[in-house]
Amino acid sequence: MAATQRLELRQSQSLVMTPQLQQAIKLLQLSNAELVAYVESELERNPLLERDDDAEVGPAGDDAAGQEGSGEAAAGDDLLPPSEADSLDRLSDLPDTSPSNDAPLDTDYENLYNHDSPSDIPYTDSSLGISTSTLPGRGAQGDDEQDFESPLSQAITLRQHLVDQLQIAFTDPVDRVIAMHLIDMLDEAGYLVGDTGALEMVLGVSAQRIEETLVMLQGLEPTGVFARSLSECLALQLSERDRLDPAMQALLANLDLLAKADFASLQRICGVDREDLSDMLAEIRALNPKPGLDFAQEPTHPLVPDVLMRPVPGDKWLIELNSETLPRVLVNQSYYGEVSRHASGKADREYLSEHLSQANWLVKALHQRATTILKVAREIVKQQDAFFRKGVEHLRPLTLKDVAQAVDLHESTVSRVTSNKYIATPRGTFEFKYFFTAAIAGADGALHSAESVRYRIKALIDAESGSEILSDDTIVEILRREGVEIARRTVAKYRDTMRIPSSVQRRREKARAS
Repeated sequence: MAATQRLELRQSQSLVMTPQLQQAIKLLQLSNAELVAYVESELERNPLLERDDDAEVGPAGDDAAGQEGSGEAAAGDDLLPPSEADSLDRLSDLPDTSPSNDAPLDTDYENLYNHDSPSDIPYTDSSLGISTSTLPGRGAQGDDEQDFESPLSQAITLRQHLVDQLQIAFTDPVDRVIAMHLIDMLDEAGYLVGDTGALEMVLGVSAQRIEETLVMLQGLEPTGVFARSLSECLALQLSERDRLDPAMQALLANLDLLAKADFASLQRICGVDREDLSDMLAEIRALNPKPGLDFAQEPTHPLVPDVLMRPVPGDKWLIELNSETLPRVLVNQSYYGEVSRHASGKADREYLSEHLSQANWLVKALHQRATTILKVAREIVKQQDAFFRKGVEHLRPLTLKDVAQAVDLHESTVSRVTSNKYIATPRGTFEFKYFFTAAIAGADGALHSAESVRYRIKALIDAESGSEILSDDTIVEILRREGVEIARRTVAKYRDTMRIPSSVQRRREKARAS
């Protein structure tokens, strides 16, 4: 059959991933700190966006506040081009994208959850609009104002502390250069990491001179820095105390036996009796295995929950978004109208139109993100109601698919929503991912959460007496009598993840303590 050319017309439907649609998907998986940083960059880039510093956020359930937040989003819908509005509404139809637009944006919700009526669980989004006049991590001072007293109150770092001593300890310029390179090779605990042999090629010096410089650096404060292993770190501190005798050196050379609590072998290797070994171990415990951690490290950011949960009268839960984590932005329509009247060229008009569309899109995407987070949080609370009321032993198995089907979203959307999101509950603050656990079969056909089984294993081990240490096989038998079908290797795996030693090590430790 001869090959021929011909023209054909075909119709097909597809959803194009526009940059705005990709932006909405990206916003779902951002943490609260990342979201604030992203909105800040958009405020700097887009002249039509402004922060709503004067907005007052009402308490959860405040109808006026809820209408204000929803009205803002509804106004943004009217300003969106039809094609972009349709694309955002079809987010839930994507095979790996997210948020569904099931609920109208101008709907007021009550966020009272009654565990007796799981089919009807209203909630509120009254906290969607918030004031960010003071951003997290920023004080009342403006950016242009400087606090001249702050440098005096800053904690000194390990590197700065060592560099200050370096000026006195070394007079030769070459030794100082070597010492600076070695300081830069320290980790946060004060240990020397990396290969010092590479400095020979970089600096053009001998290995002997590098070693001599390293020995001098090991004499700086705090004692134990520039060690290449735990035993060397402890040896430096013991040497300063004049306690590094042959028996102690033998003990430091066999720290693996100390970790296993094999005291009989240590007595034989060190040539000491039980009382002397106890004194040596007391000296070891008094040392600092990580001397560098006594100095300032990188600042840590406090954990700020995205969703707040608390009980209310009537045996219900109040679930609301944390207003401190949601930046509120508005589209400056008056500025747009004023500037558009003076736009003379086509390029200016296109610039304004593009930034107006992006501003409206961001406002709606932020609202959609908040609504989706609240919807997923509500379903998690519904599914794990027994955990919040009775404790971790009642944590039930839960998968992303279970929540996705309940809230009519795609599984990948729920995965994005639960990433880096936290909920503050009466039992503490938990990441959303904490509530999704694997299922372990029970003897009666019921399913048990892997997290609750881990908790039960820890409780059994904590309740051990000095004479009765539970082996992994014994724990398996106890759990099976309680209706949990579990293998011995699974018990060992859970025990290792909780950093609980084996029954042999626990028996040795309790024998020594007695």
